Amino acid sequence: MSRRLIAIFALFVMLGSWATADQPNVLVIMADDCTYNDLSIYGGLNAKTPNLDQLAGEGLVFNQAYVAEAMCQPCRAELYTGQYPMRNGCAWNHSSSVPETRSIPHHLSELGYRVGIAGKVHVLPQKAFPFEDVPGFEKSCVREPTRTHDLSGAEAFVTRSTDQPFCMVIALVEPHVPWVMGDASAYPAKKIVLPPNIADTKVTREAFSRYLAEITYMDGQVGEILAMLEATGHAEDTLVLFTSEQGSQFPGNKWTNWDTGVHTALIARWPGIVAAGKRTDALVQYADIAPTIVDAVGGDVTGKSFDGTSFLSVLKGQADTHRKYVYGVHNNVPEGPPYPVRSISDGKYRYIRNLSPESLYIEKHVMAHQNSTSPSRTYWQTWVWETANSDAIYRLVDRYQRRPAETLYHTATDPYEMQNLLNTDSTSIAKTREELSLELDRWLESQGDPGIEQDTRESHRAAKQGNHRFRAPAQERTVTH
Repeated sequence: MSRRLIAIFALFVMLGSWATADQPNVLVIMADDCTYNDLSIYGGLNAKTPNLDQLAGEGLVFNQAYVAEAMCQPCRAELYTGQYPMRNGCAWNHSSSVPETRSIPHHLSELGYRVGIAGKVHVLPQKAFPFEDVPGFEKSCVREPTRTHDLSGAEAFVTRSTDQPFCMVIALVEPHVPWVMGDASAYPAKKIVLPPNIADTKVTREAFSRYLAEITYMDGQVGEILAMLEATGHAEDTLVLFTSEQGSQFPGNKWTNWDTGVHTALIARWPGIVAAGKRTDALVQYADIAPTIVDAVGGDVTGKSFDGTSFLSVLKGQADTHRKYVYGVHNNVPEGPPYPVRSISDGKYRYIRNLSPESLYIEKHVMAHQNSTSPSRTYWQTWVWETANSDAIYRLVDRYQRRPAETLYHTATDPYEMQNLLNTDSTSIAKTREELSLELDRWLESQGDPGIEQDTRESHRAAKQGNHRFRAPAQERTVTH
């Protein structure tokens, strides 16, 4: 009898070890302030990114992935919580999520995972984001160029346990300003092909050269991280996600709701599960990533506090669509005077609503560095100066600072969203505008978004202290995806 019990016990132990082995590891690699279509996998004409190109060839590239807010802290809070900015409470930069917010460390630790983060954290409070600290990567985006990264901390985290799966985020700080890493001489300023939403001035070209050098430096780090994963024997049992965060700090990208602000790169590699060398047009948002990870590792996403939904079926090649709309917000405080923006896209058209069109848009990081000598800080002044000599540059400055109450773009054919279709007289355009406007209204109501009242220094101050003035209502699970 005792032998039979021992045999049964051994069987349970063996089954338990199989269950653990079936749980994949998860590695999320995040760039910082990298406009998605400056990467070659999305049509970028300048930056050399051999490691990302290889990763794309080994996995699935999402053509249409989005953040809800094109600022560092809100988009990271969205990714880690699976909730939109109003739901988790981080709708401003340099603020804080609602203290009782649950995030990936909570969800995965309940499933037996070790969950750590290396590099830039930039989410608060720690109670809502209880990541284990993994040393070795720069935490401050104001980079000290003499300090290089060290993979030993990440390697130690990966190899620390043979019977407990891991989830690790490595949040790089490139290519965030001040653009001091990498070899800018590899990108001669005169030979750069500037995007159409970037003014062509000498100082801008010099800044763009340094930005491109940081993209290549970031790509090199991605290569080293993936090589470490291979060397530790975890390349085959790890779901790898790479994302580029929001757009770069050039005017019209970060801190805006234009496509080059909220569109992000997303690549998924998972050997044996995700087909290699494929692309998908499935529309996804950062709020979908946390529930996808929980779903991928065998967790139950029903009843969880997610706004987003799992796109595991897209990863597995079982579906080629996910959600119907992606949503965007911008609360300009503390980056400048109040200038709230709301937006929606169906993957083809983008509708943007500027709630204070009578005001000039001002972003202090881009526009308020007259005393700086760094090209990464002074290009805006050259834009303004050249408005007297160039109609094209005048239109770019005007586009950035003076925005109508509503705009509509056909992003599918106008990826830099330079042509406002609401300036045309078209019945079909009017119908598209009405559809997107009504759905945006519905989403804003579901989020309890107070609009202009939210974008104040008082609201930001309260959120920073964890005493949020506005809270999203109880979740409605009928959100249109």
